[in-house]
Amino acid sequence: MTEPAGVLLHMCTIEEWLSVRESGFLRPEGFDSTGFVHLSTPDQIHLPANRLFAGRQDIVLLVLDPQRLESPVRWEPGVPGDPQSMLFPHLYGPLPTTSVTAVLEYAPGEDGSFAPPTL
Repeated sequence: MTEPAGVLLHMCTIEEWLSVRESGFLRPEGFDSTGFVHLSTPDQIHLPANRLFAGRQDIVLLVLDPQRLESPVRWEPGVPGDPQSMLFPHLYGPLPTTSVTAVLEYAPGEDGSFAPPTL
């Protein structure tokens, strides 16, 4: 299923971003086994952030231009616990660093949880 895409986001640690930004492509942990890169919209990024990175202070959001992605994006269900009607964008190929238009710090609130970002 294809959904309209404005800005898409990928979340990672600052160390991960700094280690790949010059290489041309980001292949996150798990890419080789799943074959895709997890992406989110600004309205849904907090769901995986809280599941994977609650309380962490070293997370950044890579703001992506969907037109610069070189592989197909498929909109697919998330994990159990996510709203049933919510589909997440999955990039079926490595994420080209040239698609990143901004890198934003993504810090949790005082309680350690993430909220949807203000872009």
